[in-house]
Amino acid sequence: MTESLILRDATAADLPEIVAMLADDKLGSTREDPEDLAPYLAAFAELEADPNQRLIVAERDGTVVGTFQLTFIPGVAQRGLKRAMIESVRVATTERGSGLGTRMMEWAIEQARQAGCLQVQLTSNTERPDAHRFYERLGFVPSHVGFKLKLG
Repeated sequence: MTESLILRDATAADLPEIVAMLADDKLGSTREDPEDLAPYLAAFAELEADPNQRLIVAERDGTVVGTFQLTFIPGVAQRGLKRAMIESVRVATTERGSGLGTRMMEWAIEQARQAGCLQVQLTSNTERPDAHRFYERLGFVPSHVGFKLKLG
């Protein structure tokens, strides 16, 4: 089912479909507002201006069916280790179980390699056990405990 799949950088025109996917689950439905695109457009403008940020969409037959954000993080620790961070991974409900998520993660990992990253990391909400199993099947190891502090 990946024959007609295209992975590409998102455009502002993709935001309605991206936000709809972000809102289409238990957690996202409480955090996202597909009716008010203004904050998403502002965030997109910032992402687009930063060469270390990529908002990616998976498109099949002209329809956005997946998305994630890929961030390249230069660092001093571990002898200057450059990392890639994958965030906000979503697959359209109609595509779940099709292998699309695996294809997106393989593509992201290859992009990280090409950017000179020696590590790929991600976080996943503790309420997403299916996602945890998915990432572990791809070789990710739950090696750290993450903490967040809401500022607003």
